[in-house]
Amino acid sequence: MCNKGKIGFDNEKYLKTQSEHIRQRIAQFGDKLYLEFGGKLFDDFHASRVLPGFKPDSKLQMLLQLKDEAEIVIVINSADIEKNKVRGDLGITYDVDVIRLFNVFTKIGLYVSSVVLTRYENQPTADAFQSRLEALGVKVYHHYNIKGYPSNLEYIISDEGYGKNDYIETSRRLVVVTAPGPGSGKMATCLSQLYHEHKRGRNVGYAKFETFPIWNLPLRHPVNIAYEAATSDLNDVNMIDPFHLEAYNKTTVNYNRDVEIFPVLNAMFENILGESPYKSPTDMGVNMAGNCIIDDEVVCKAAKDEIIRRYYVGLCDRRKGLISDEEVYKLELLLKQAGVTPDDRKVVAAALEKEEATGAPAAAMELPDGTILTGRTSALLGAVSALLLNALKYFAKLDDSTLLMSPHVIEPIQNLKVEHLGNNNPRLHTDETLLALSICANTDDNAKKAMEQISNLRGCEVHSTVILSPVDERIFKRLGINLTCEPKYSNRD
Repeated sequence: MCNKGKIGFDNEKYLKTQSEHIRQRIAQFGDKLYLEFGGKLFDDFHASRVLPGFKPDSKLQMLLQLKDEAEIVIVINSADIEKNKVRGDLGITYDVDVIRLFNVFTKIGLYVSSVVLTRYENQPTADAFQSRLEALGVKVYHHYNIKGYPSNLEYIISDEGYGKNDYIETSRRLVVVTAPGPGSGKMATCLSQLYHEHKRGRNVGYAKFETFPIWNLPLRHPVNIAYEAATSDLNDVNMIDPFHLEAYNKTTVNYNRDVEIFPVLNAMFENILGESPYKSPTDMGVNMAGNCIIDDEVVCKAAKDEIIRRYYVGLCDRRKGLISDEEVYKLELLLKQAGVTPDDRKVVAAALEKEEATGAPAAAMELPDGTILTGRTSALLGAVSALLLNALKYFAKLDDSTLLMSPHVIEPIQNLKVEHLGNNNPRLHTDETLLALSICANTDDNAKKAMEQISNLRGCEVHSTVILSPVDERIFKRLGINLTCEPKYSNRD
């Protein structure tokens, strides 16, 4: 299961070919290209898991090669601000993420020219957010709801439709339109700009950058199935692009939303530009990731592992009441299509066996060399905390019986938790365990050796026999550990 160290994707080739391809697309239109950037611009851990060798910030590094030609426009749906929509992977609201994105892009030298509030209806929270952005020196524009969108083309492509939206002032040849999440209005923002730019007599174009599905991999390739598993909440379905097949007699893969909207987009291009530059949704894309896979076997295995992990996430989300049975059924179907079962995840059986032997929650970890370690619940530590210490001892080549932390260090923390902070569970969470270990490392050589091994945890596989606390889940995510859990809680509370 653990693919750490095995590379299936050439990241350097990707950076070079992707930036060159975008430059070619800019040249195709002349004055300016509006590039809708789907997915995550950085922290793309899904891509790095299913394409071993792909770095989480690869797309950001690719843009840095174009930084003198590019500017970024960040789009956020005003309704998402109003309802405090949260990014599930980071646990922060979309408006907070816009500021985070602005700061990250600016810090590394990318030019962020503005923020667009889409579906703006004078919402008080949107106005407050605009004031906050303007205080930071960020330009803010408004785009509005358009009656009959996207089917009433005559109205949309008029002064009362796109013409009513603010024109976004841009100064560079490549305008990257990105957002904190789906449904923000990136495509509508690009098309609105095409309308305004064409009225001003400029030759501009539109293209779309989505990493998944990968258009030149087979429809049922594990990497494309893993994308469906990752977006099961959006009901995205991969499909053969019928427009591309008809135009070129060539089979390519796209997803249902782009295929369904393409006739409307095509008509919009014809209305705005006079003729459409594209014959298919695939034509609109600029993704070169499929050309940079260098070991299909490694990539297939990594993608299958991801599908199993997504299935366990779905089971736990259903147990938490976050998703329906239908979404879990879809994930089960994707497992079958990929030819894998939950039993293929080795750490699951190991964790369950440890739980049965000890009569308490347990956890298991698979290391890069295939070794399986386990952790059990004790009076001092939770199972996953014990598992982390066991793994660090293994990497540091310390005997399993080595005591890394004295009870004299742990007990005062437990006392603080129970007696003063109102916790019912005295056992140390993973963050508390790592903090205690770091304190011990000041005076204990073995603890210091263990602390020096933390980076080796990245990419390891872990399974817990119970749903972990949000604190533990966050720590595992920050450590880069691939975590799954059985869909049950450790107690009724």
